[in-house]
Amino acid sequence: MDDGANDGETTGAGAASARAQRLVLLIAILASFVSFLDGTVVTVALPAIQRDLGGGLATQQWVVDAYLITLGSLILVAGSLSDVFGRIVVLRVGLIGFGITSIAAAAAIDPMFLIVARGLQGIAGALLVPSSLALITSTFRGPAQSRAIGTWTGATTAAMLVGPVLGGAFVDLVSWRLVFLINVLPIGATLWLLAILHQRDKRRAGATVDWLGAMLCTVGLGGAVFALIEQERLGWSSPAIWGTMVIGILCIAGFLVRQRFAREPMMPLGLFRIRNFSAGNLATAFVYGALSLNGLVLAVYLQQGAGLPATLAGLASLPSTVIMILFSSRVGTWAGKLGPRMFMTLGPLTMAVGMLLLLTVREDFDYWLQVLPSVIVYGIGLTITVAPLTAAILGSIEPERSGIASAVNNAVARIAGLVTVALLGMMVGGVLDLQGFWRVAIVTAAMFALGGVISFAGIRNPRAVADVSPSM
Repeated sequence: MDDGANDGETTGAGAASARAQRLVLLIAILASFVSFLDGTVVTVALPAIQRDLGGGLATQQWVVDAYLITLGSLILVAGSLSDVFGRIVVLRVGLIGFGITSIAAAAAIDPMFLIVARGLQGIAGALLVPSSLALITSTFRGPAQSRAIGTWTGATTAAMLVGPVLGGAFVDLVSWRLVFLINVLPIGATLWLLAILHQRDKRRAGATVDWLGAMLCTVGLGGAVFALIEQERLGWSSPAIWGTMVIGILCIAGFLVRQRFAREPMMPLGLFRIRNFSAGNLATAFVYGALSLNGLVLAVYLQQGAGLPATLAGLASLPSTVIMILFSSRVGTWAGKLGPRMFMTLGPLTMAVGMLLLLTVREDFDYWLQVLPSVIVYGIGLTITVAPLTAAILGSIEPERSGIASAVNNAVARIAGLVTVALLGMMVGGVLDLQGFWRVAIVTAAMFALGGVISFAGIRNPRAVADVSPSM
């Protein structure tokens, strides 16, 4: 009788644990989906925003980069905030803030209002991704963690790809303003799931927030990005350009010095002594920088250069979305068994091939022959890359530091996108014509290829995987 009762209790506990894991995974996906979706859904609406509110290529760059500046710099603070106040609390605050700032962006009356609202959105978005991913890494262990990360990356990266589809439909059928309100439903659903999770929040005793480091990082990135975007209009000889660039560089240097000596650094430099963490983040910089640049340029060129409506421009990336949804979890499982190195090498190289296929685009535009092959090859490479990349980086760090490790990796990804978007004007000469489109395709191909080479040279499979791989 007692044994039966114990077995029943064990079974009940196991079922409760499985339910909690499913809830955590769903919460992490939805919360990150909000941030990733907003980062890409806007790109397809940029031509419509420009027609309505005014501004040229620089305004389009700022609508993207205002979000990325605050997201990329404050995502590091979010990792510390999660340790101080708890991941669930930070997640809840981020969701509410994101909803409010999304409504503000939808109500924008001029470019400056929209750019400010986008910057505030980035602050709220910075609270979402590290906390949600840290929930996964603290809840799942072993192969289950690799599968969960694979599912998370598939769903959240699919948000990056499906965003232009939804955005294009709203732009053509209703208004670009509704693009910023897409997140209302997932925000509400995530807040409800957090309420029924009933999981005790985790805080780290003695944790503090490095506010000085946050200020240095934000001012440094803002100054450098301002110079890179506005130099096309003002020229490098303008004090407003070289002055802000100098301030930006000095603040970034100050940030690194601060991280070296701060008691509770936002970005512990010691993490970079771990081989897979440093190599994985370097690969992340090239891969995600290319992802952001390609996403913006393809969405804008298909409308302004090829003459497609916003809906069709958004649908152009749909095959990649389907591939990600179907295979990301499976790739995450394979990477957990075989190790991430092979996937992180072949994936970016495959994406590089996909980018080179865009060189077939001509004035007499044909999506089926000139763009679709690139999108399919690119989607395959992206699916092979993303889950193993995330697992390799977070798997190299002990679970109790997963929050800050996740924040650093996400900051690297967003800052890389921030810089490449800021450099767009220099690449295309201020006008995104066919020649500029080709130049961007070559640059992104080179960046993807470098990401693959770095992964091959720097990533090492975990010892347990390396021991069993030869016999498989």
